[in-house]
Amino acid sequence: MTTDDDHPPSRRVRRHPAADPPVALLTGASSGIGAATADRLAAARWRLLLSGTDQTRLDAVAVRTGGRPLPADLAKPDGAQRLVEAAHAAAGRVDALVASAGIGWRGPFARTPADTLDRMLEVNLAAPLRLTRLLLPGMLERGRGRIVLLGSMAGQVGVRDEAVYAATKAGLTMFAESLWYELRGTGVGVRLILPGAVETPFFATRGTDYQRERPRPVSPEAVADIVHDALTTSRDRVFVPHWLDYPARLHGAAPGLFRRMASRFG
Repeated sequence: MTTDDDHPPSRRVRRHPAADPPVALLTGASSGIGAATADRLAAARWRLLLSGTDQTRLDAVAVRTGGRPLPADLAKPDGAQRLVEAAHAAAGRVDALVASAGIGWRGPFARTPADTLDRMLEVNLAAPLRLTRLLLPGMLERGRGRIVLLGSMAGQVGVRDEAVYAATKAGLTMFAESLWYELRGTGVGVRLILPGAVETPFFATRGTDYQRERPRPVSPEAVADIVHDALTTSRDRVFVPHWLDYPARLHGAAPGLFRRMASRFG
């Protein structure tokens, strides 16, 4: 979907001067999509605040991109608050949030470890909402800003043995959709990026490799390019790759047919 509704006419071409580059806060920046997005935004001369839990990797990304490392554990209820405080102390403001941190687990829902379920709810869903809640007032006051949320195809159609992960991403989708209505005309935009499988450490950390024949994983750099475009254009809902929009539409229009096809073709 493409819209210009989050830009009032007087603010459509409002840019930061060269001496004052826009500030982006990236979560999950120590690897995968977050690290690739840091590289992409650094090339576009953004000032970067980089959050992650792997200090060694985060420092390496910071050195490579010129960003400021802000380690944070978003699985803790106060993690978002601490991160925003550190971001404001480091840069004074945040013009864009890119919420790419996420964790998963694969297996029957009845066997999901309780602590794993809680961590997925915190990192994948609660943390982006808390970060948005803390950063949005400043963006609204300045009349500009971007909230970029990394959803998932899993949150659009559901995935066997990934019930909690799919539920957190579905929640993020509805949050983005609802927030879009609130922010229309304010100069602040919300963007939802919906990747399929991506070639990142995500599958290794969840405990099982990617096992499906299709869709084939895309590169984190491909997703990072879409994130950059979402920050600089009015496209507010983008599937990666783009053709995933079609099965998502089919699921919405005919869920029974979609389930039968998914069961047959995997």
